[in-house]
Amino acid sequence: MASQALKLIEDDPMWTRQDKAFAPSEVVEEAILNKRLGASFRVALALVLLVLYSPSGWPEFTRDYLDQHPMQVVDANGVEIAYRRIGPIDAETAVLVMGLGASHTVWGDAFVRGIIASGFQVLLIDNRDTGGSIRYAETDNPVLWWQLLKYRVGLPVSTTYRLDDMADDVVRVMDAVGVEKAHLIGASMGGMIAQVVAANYPGRIQTLVSIMSSTWGDHLPEPGRESAAAIRDIADNKQAVQQRAEFMRRMGFHREAIPRQVMAILRAGDRSESVSSIKAPTLVIHGRDDRLLTFEHGVHTAEVIPGAKLIIYDGMGHNIPDAVRPEMLREIGVWLTANPIRSNR
Repeated sequence: MASQALKLIEDDPMWTRQDKAFAPSEVVEEAILNKRLGASFRVALALVLLVLYSPSGWPEFTRDYLDQHPMQVVDANGVEIAYRRIGPIDAETAVLVMGLGASHTVWGDAFVRGIIASGFQVLLIDNRDTGGSIRYAETDNPVLWWQLLKYRVGLPVSTTYRLDDMADDVVRVMDAVGVEKAHLIGASMGGMIAQVVAANYPGRIQTLVSIMSSTWGDHLPEPGRESAAAIRDIADNKQAVQQRAEFMRRMGFHREAIPRQVMAILRAGDRSESVSSIKAPTLVIHGRDDRLLTFEHGVHTAEVIPGAKLIIYDGMGHNIPDAVRPEMLREIGVWLTANPIRSNR
């Protein structure tokens, strides 16, 4: 039953502070299996469970190449944001922003090398609360079950920071390293951040690549609607769950950031209107087999951005499989090359 996976989470100190991020396991299980607390609770729980414990296969992963390059830190308006800059210094810059609870290392060596091989310098940014960037204390975590109930009834939710704040961080890093204009590539929540950057700072973004992301449109399928079966697949195997969590940690995921970032996503709500204002040439990439953000999320993103190109990959879930990566990198390289930056310092 799902209760075993949920018990592993509840036993983790991350979830068992005085102001618990989640309700007790029996309430959570009711929420996801019996839908007692409504859609919003299932959405957030599915995001956490699937990011941490999803059985869907990630590709062969290495980060040795990334770790060979020094990390730098900038003070972005009082917030320390870490980054790595790799590739030819005189090339156009591609900024890479990763997703929920993920530091930049989750991109992995193969993806970053592929972007550089297409002729670009890569600027990899750790979102706040991950990697070498500012980290927040557990006491800063929202009480998720309470905030989600507020969200369900339309009341404002409390967040430690917003998607807009993380978007501002990206631009401040660009300012600090002297990049006036860049190509912007974001995956999952990183795609949401990239969309906000492109909408709020149109003069700074030459192209946008949104990978397995969403506008969070109100009409879209709920994230994780099909996740209960996926959770049950591993819930009876405690060792598998623990191994999965350890692998995610080695990749560069920070589970302590997830409650705060989930609430940042929910607070932003439906961003369809702002996303529709994006003028940068946009490539939207999604997996047909994505069970976290179903492919309809990618379709809608491409529909609302004028002139956007949509690519749906069969066999791709909420990850970038080895079999898909070479063709995806080729498409991204072609897109960026076809839309060169006219002014870059």
